[in-house]
Amino acid sequence: MDLDAVPQEGNATLGGHRKAVYARDANGRMVIAPSKGWEAEEIVTSNAVDTLHALAEEARQRVQAGTASTLEYWMCARRMDVPLLSQTSGFWQWRVKRHLRPEVFATLTDKHLQRYADALGLSIPELRKLPS
Repeated sequence: MDLDAVPQEGNATLGGHRKAVYARDANGRMVIAPSKGWEAEEIVTSNAVDTLHALAEEARQRVQAGTASTLEYWMCARRMDVPLLSQTSGFWQWRVKRHLRPEVFATLTDKHLQRYADALGLSIPELRKLPS
């Protein structure tokens, strides 16, 4: 895209901030240009965020029904999936999947819970319960 074609429509999801995009200047070089975003990007971002909120709400319902651990809710609420939580916590993916079961999660030691809490930016007591 040319420098003069960088979108400046505005994007509410950026919260008034600008972002850097690459554009071609008059000399044909690639340069970084500020952009306020554009409508299509805002629509896609809003849809993605809505989907993530829906996943977290579904996880909340499974936790309340007793079919999932609070770890699943917090994983979804923090916009993570099993591979990402595995990477950030240091547990193998198969162990993370196992810990999503409430009966297994209830047996985890504080040492293991602390690894999850650190990865999710929570304390252990917060990790053990759903937010109100």
